[in-house]
Amino acid sequence: MAPRKRAGGRGGMSFIFCCFHNNEHPEITYKLREDFALQVMEPPLPMPGYDELDDIFSELVDELDLTEKHREAMFALSAEKKWHIYCSKKKEQEESKSATSWPEYYIDQLNSMAARTTLFALEKEDEDERNKTIESLKTALRTQPMRFVTRFMDLDGLTCILNFLKSMDYETTESQIHTSLIGCIKALMNNSQGRAHVLSHSESINIIAQSLATENVRTKVAVLEIMGAVCLVPGGHRKVLEAMLHYQRFACERTRFQTLLNDLDRSTGRYRDEVSLKTAIMSFINAVLSQGAGEASLEFRIHLRYEFLMLGIQPVIDKLRSHENSTLDRHLDYFEMLRNEDELTLAKRFETVHVDTKSATQVFDLIRKKMNHTDAYPHFISVLHHCLLMPHKRCGNTVQYWLLLDRIVQQMVLQNDKGHDPDVTPLENFNVKNVVRMLVNENEVKQWKEQAEKMRKEHQELQQKFDKKERECDAKTQEKEDMMQTLSKMKEKLERESTEHKNVKQQVAELLARLHELSTRQVGVVPGGPPLLPGPPGGPLPPPPPPPIAMMPTPSPLPPGGMMAPPPPPPPPGGPPPPPGCPPMCGIPPPPGAPINQALKIKNIPQPSNPLKSFNWTKLAENKLEGTVWSEVDDSRVFKILDLEDIEKTFSAYQRQQDFSMVNNSKQKEREEDSLSSKKTKELSVIDGRRAQNCNILLSRLKLSNEEMKRAILTMDEQEDLPKDMLEQMLKFVPEKCDVDLLEEHKHELERMAKPDRFLYEMSRINHYQQRLQSLYFKKKFAERVAEIKPKVVALNKASKEVLQSRNLKQFLEVVLAFGNFMNKGQRGNAYGFKMSSLNKIADTKSSIDKNITLLHYLITILEKKYPKVMMFTEDLRSVPEASKVNMTELEKEITNLRGGLKSVESELEFQKSLPREPGDKFVSVVSQFITVASFSFSDVEDSLNEARELFLKAVKHFGEDASKMQPDEFFGIFDQFLQSFTEAQQENENMQRRKEEEDRRAKMEAQLKEQREKERKARKAKASGEEDGGEFDDLVSALRSGEVFDKDLSKMKRNRKRINSQNKDTGRERPITSLNF
Repeated sequence: MAPRKRAGGRGGMSFIFCCFHNNEHPEITYKLREDFALQVMEPPLPMPGYDELDDIFSELVDELDLTEKHREAMFALSAEKKWHIYCSKKKEQEESKSATSWPEYYIDQLNSMAARTTLFALEKEDEDERNKTIESLKTALRTQPMRFVTRFMDLDGLTCILNFLKSMDYETTESQIHTSLIGCIKALMNNSQGRAHVLSHSESINIIAQSLATENVRTKVAVLEIMGAVCLVPGGHRKVLEAMLHYQRFACERTRFQTLLNDLDRSTGRYRDEVSLKTAIMSFINAVLSQGAGEASLEFRIHLRYEFLMLGIQPVIDKLRSHENSTLDRHLDYFEMLRNEDELTLAKRFETVHVDTKSATQVFDLIRKKMNHTDAYPHFISVLHHCLLMPHKRCGNTVQYWLLLDRIVQQMVLQNDKGHDPDVTPLENFNVKNVVRMLVNENEVKQWKEQAEKMRKEHQELQQKFDKKERECDAKTQEKEDMMQTLSKMKEKLERESTEHKNVKQQVAELLARLHELSTRQVGVVPGGPPLLPGPPGGPLPPPPPPPIAMMPTPSPLPPGGMMAPPPPPPPPGGPPPPPGCPPMCGIPPPPGAPINQALKIKNIPQPSNPLKSFNWTKLAENKLEGTVWSEVDDSRVFKILDLEDIEKTFSAYQRQQDFSMVNNSKQKEREEDSLSSKKTKELSVIDGRRAQNCNILLSRLKLSNEEMKRAILTMDEQEDLPKDMLEQMLKFVPEKCDVDLLEEHKHELERMAKPDRFLYEMSRINHYQQRLQSLYFKKKFAERVAEIKPKVVALNKASKEVLQSRNLKQFLEVVLAFGNFMNKGQRGNAYGFKMSSLNKIADTKSSIDKNITLLHYLITILEKKYPKVMMFTEDLRSVPEASKVNMTELEKEITNLRGGLKSVESELEFQKSLPREPGDKFVSVVSQFITVASFSFSDVEDSLNEARELFLKAVKHFGEDASKMQPDEFFGIFDQFLQSFTEAQQENENMQRRKEEEDRRAKMEAQLKEQREKERKARKAKASGEEDGGEFDDLVSALRSGEVFDKDLSKMKRNRKRINSQNKDTGRERPITSLNF
């Protein structure tokens, strides 16, 4: 007995899939008959744990063979809904446990029915029973769990169905059983595993194609829909073409598509008004033409379409318009518009409006026009000549010769470069590419290779010359630009110094005039008691000019009681004596190093109600605050803004206070001495093997003769023949005195010398060769070394100005000071400032509420709420990261090396000036010009470094640090490390805030979805119990049947047709353009 059709199952689970048509999570509904009252379904068993429930529910979902989207929706359900679904499915499986629920039952029935090869002797009841069994199998393949389908495939159920199809007699072929068997294959292909199983079978598509031989219209339609949908599946298009070739041999047809065109053209008997079959045929033809290789290959589409045109499809299409069926018309429109588009594309290749493929004359003219004046034209004529000589008799095997030629040309057109044929291979073991390769003349290839190698070498030589000239031009251009910049800076400096000189001269003139005026007053004073002129405070009076000798009174002791009293003791340095009545030291500032508690304002720091975690900072001594940023900071303003209760709550020390040891941040940096001079070469003999070998390698890399190198050294390498790295290597092979002596002894054997010996001998004859080489190397490296120093100096200068001028940084330090004074007690509290290294200890203080939150996270939150402008201090310190890489000692060392190098070059220049000038020696002129430019460039860099050093020292003192011990990399490294920590903490705050917002949004969305689902569940009507949901393959077949799969291409072609409609009015068309039903 056939099993009853159930509403549930793999393909018809309406209570699961009812909500999969939108993007929301699925809602569980129950399909009940209308006369039943809706009752709450209680699971018969207690719900297991979450892990166990997820495991058994995952097995259930795997059985359903859902798409990835539906699987995610199923797993997103709540645990209670998962358990309800699982219990309902298990209950259905328990109820349906019968013989018909096992694949073995259906396989046995198929085998027994296939053994009875005829229906002629069967009663009507037996035939109906067999049909019901096959229909029951089709329903089971759609509705049973996935394990049923898997078991059916493992037991080779597909082969049983195919064997049944192969062994059917005529009566069975024309019966409903044939249609039901095709429906079973279609149901099996309705899931991914079953579809892959059918496509992987070697004979499945071929046997399905054999069913086209039946006169049963419904069977033909089902077969065409399956094969058309297989064309849309990856790898299926070629299988369909092979199946149609198999059907050609099976049905003994002339061509593979002959049956389809015959059925399409039938208009009598049962085929008169049979639109469904004609629609299925046209949809299959369109799928064959437009899918597979036809998606991208114009040649392939024309090749296949020509088969249909040769069978007379165009008049049939014109006749089919009389049915006036919209779906059929859509397929007809697509066929014609695709053909028109391809013909227009083909015509463009030949620069014509239309190619009349029925006219042999026009086709020949187009080919001749294309081949004319090409190397292939003689071969084209040869082909035509040999075609004239081919047999033309109507008897015998004449047609087969032309068929062979036709297939060879087809394969040449269709076969790609890899030897793959998109269509079934017309000729087996015929690889066009290999045949063409064999036809190439080997001697011709050899000649071309030799010519190509010769041209490659010439090109390489020209490229080397071009690169050399390009380097020379670049060097000259760079020197010119450097000189122009230097002249411009020298001009500015000269103008600035001229202005300063004028101002100084004016000041000197004013001082001389004032001095002359004072001298005149002194001469006019009566001797005997000139009034004392007030002198500068705290200093001696200026001595009056000596009076003339005749007017000088003789010295006499002062009478008692005279006008001049004994002189008072000199005032203390720093100012006049205090006025009478003022206590001593009342107006005198304390000496350096003395405590300044009297000048500092006593802090009124609010005390927390409970102990807090301490901020492990380093206080700044009160006697070091004067002149720093801390003298301008007032943290009492911050306490009025901060939420102190929140700070107490976040950093409460209710846990046992831990003792934090002070971390020593001093890092010992290893500095390597960079030596400018090359390593002193070992004193070796000229014939030493190792030295000669290395020298030979150097010369092979230079690719210059000794004369060319000598000229380059004398001219200071004007043509840029000697790169900097080669010069550095040449300095290692400077001939020493012992080498020179040995070479002089053997100079009469110069021609027999080895290449390295000859090189050392030629170089030793250049006056001051080593000094020239060192000067040339310094000249080439000078601009590069200055360019390396300048960015460091600029970064140091900018970073110092940024930390000095940043108001946001100042206010930030004020807030940190307030936090530290509020959280710390005892010796650590009541601070007026702190060391900058304490900034990197802010993150060490953890919150007592959440260990993932530090004081730095909390500080950033407060700044964003209370001081949003202060958060911009990170933008104020843009140059700090670069300045943190600068070491002042190494920078000064590099400057010293440059200064020493310049002095060495100047000394060599003075020595060369004292010698007579040799022909071709340009050392003096080139180096003189270089010294002028380089001296000013060095002076400019040195002045910039001095300015940067002063700013850096000022910045260090501004923050209360020891300027004598602090290096830029250490000082700015503190800020750089803190900026990185600050940015990371800010990002972590944003991530935490984002996660919190996401959790809140998700909770809100879940609540809204729950409410919406409840409303939809109440408003949803129960569907009919027998209704089933279709699968993927059914959707594909439905889209192909209606023509929706071609809608996108059809719309595109309609737009193209309207745009080029004016080009389609040529009278010499192959056929009239049919009026399409748009």
